[in-house]
Amino acid sequence: MSASLELLKQFQCFGGTVGFYRHDSVACNSPMRFAIYQPPQARSQPVPVLYWLSGLTCSEENFIVKAGAQRLAAEYGLAIVAPDTSPRDTGISGEDDDWDLGSGAGFYVDATQTPWDAHYQMYRYVTEELPQLVADRFPILPEKQGISGHSMGGHGALICALKNPDRYRSVSAFAPICAPTRCQWGEKAFSHYLGGDRTAWKAYDASELVLNAKYDRPILIDQGTADKFLEDRQLLPEVFQEACKSAGQPLTLRMQDGYDHSYYFIATFIADHIRHHAAALCG
Repeated sequence: MSASLELLKQFQCFGGTVGFYRHDSVACNSPMRFAIYQPPQARSQPVPVLYWLSGLTCSEENFIVKAGAQRLAAEYGLAIVAPDTSPRDTGISGEDDDWDLGSGAGFYVDATQTPWDAHYQMYRYVTEELPQLVADRFPILPEKQGISGHSMGGHGALICALKNPDRYRSVSAFAPICAPTRCQWGEKAFSHYLGGDRTAWKAYDASELVLNAKYDRPILIDQGTADKFLEDRQLLPEVFQEACKSAGQPLTLRMQDGYDHSYYFIATFIADHIRHHAAALCG
């Protein structure tokens, strides 16, 4: 774990604080940023923590600024940690050329292919290094953590929970990329980060992982019916739903009529998701 931690800015919010931090990541071999909301309860005692993984093109700021989650987090005494979605400014040729590869598009995998493997170790970062840093520096209960996310981050939340069933007591997602080995976004990212062996991709595909996972807790997913990426078959929630059915995995998939892929959609239903996590973490 890196020893550095720099506070970039901080704001009071619903009796707690929102802080934006930068540190030198060992996993990603580069500076990384994250935001953390500490509810008012954290002033007197350690609190449970929810990790939020954002989607393509996003940073550590999108969810914290747009979703409106802090009010409910303050009510339940829940910390929220939102990391950036990739390393930045690593010097990798072409990392800023495409919106769906490289900067802002880490896909929460540990890259095995040159040149990406030198920095793009996002799975190890979000499941190991960042939680250890947060546990060491902030008043949180590491044994009470959940994970959620949107789009690419929804994919990240699902795979992190399914691969670590004893670590995450709760999981939910908004419009997740449910079967990345079967959609254009996933195929592009995985071929660059993981190489041409498609069997290796299955280790980061929720619809494949759930078939053999031992995650017995309920999964909550919200998906808007007017989401253009649903129509483009980038998200494939029906594939994950069928896999959960085959595996006996508890899943609530809610198709929300008329909602799209935006943060207006997330803000509308974020209270339900915070309550879903609070029931598992704060009871």
